[in-house]
Amino acid sequence: MSKETILIVEDEPAIADTLQYALESDGFRTLSLDGGTEVEATLEREEVSLIVLDIGLPDINGMELCKRLRQSHAVPIIFLTARDGEIDRVVGLEVGADDYVTKPFSPRELSARVKAVLRRTQGEVVQGGPSALEGPFQVDENRCQIRFCNTLLDLPRYEYLLLKTLIARPGQVFSRDQLMTMVWDSPESSMDRTVDAHIKNLRAKLREVNEELDPIVTHRGLGYSLRELE
Repeated sequence: MSKETILIVEDEPAIADTLQYALESDGFRTLSLDGGTEVEATLEREEVSLIVLDIGLPDINGMELCKRLRQSHAVPIIFLTARDGEIDRVVGLEVGADDYVTKPFSPRELSARVKAVLRRTQGEVVQGGPSALEGPFQVDENRCQIRFCNTLLDLPRYEYLLLKTLIARPGQVFSRDQLMTMVWDSPESSMDRTVDAHIKNLRAKLREVNEELDPIVTHRGLGYSLRELE
C-alpha cells in the first residue's frame, strides 16, 4: 500500500525539517518546498493527500495561494501561522483552509491533526456512490462531491461535510455546537465563528449556481437547517 504524501510548504528550514521528521515517523511520505510558486506544478505531477501551508511565505501570501488552489484543487490544507487573532483564523477558514495551527506548536499535535483529516477523508470514501436526493442536491460519497442543480460544487473538506450533514436531514435545526461535534475533527479547538464562516462560503457558492434558491436557513440564536425544497 502506497504511503500518503504530505506537501510541506514552509520557508524556515528548522520547522520544515521537524515536520518532515514527525510525519515520516508516523508513516507518511513528505515533500517540502520553501516557497509557494512551485506548489501548483507539484500538485500536477504528484499525488498529494494534504498540504501543510505556512501563511507567511517569502514569495506569496499563503492565504492568496490557498484561494488560488481552491479554484482547481480540493486537497485538504492546514495553515501554519505566527498569528493567533480571531480575524486571521476566520479569514483562513473563509478562503478554504481545513485547519489552522498557530506557532509555536507541537509537531506531534500537527501530525495528529493531519491523520484526523485523512482519516475522515478515508471514512467518507468507503461509503456508497452517487445517491439521488429529493430536491436540487445530489451527493456522491465515493468522490466526496455534491452537485447543486446539476452543477458540481467546489467544496473543501469541511464545507463538503457540513453541507452533507444538512442535506441528510432537511428541516432539522442543528446548533453550532452540534455541527462542530458532527463535522470537525477537533471541535474543542475550534472557535464559535468557524461554522458561520463555512456557512457563509457555502451560501455564496450555492448563490453562484442558482440565485433564486436559498437552501440554507439561519435560525437566530439556534443554528442552521436545510430548507425542505421540492
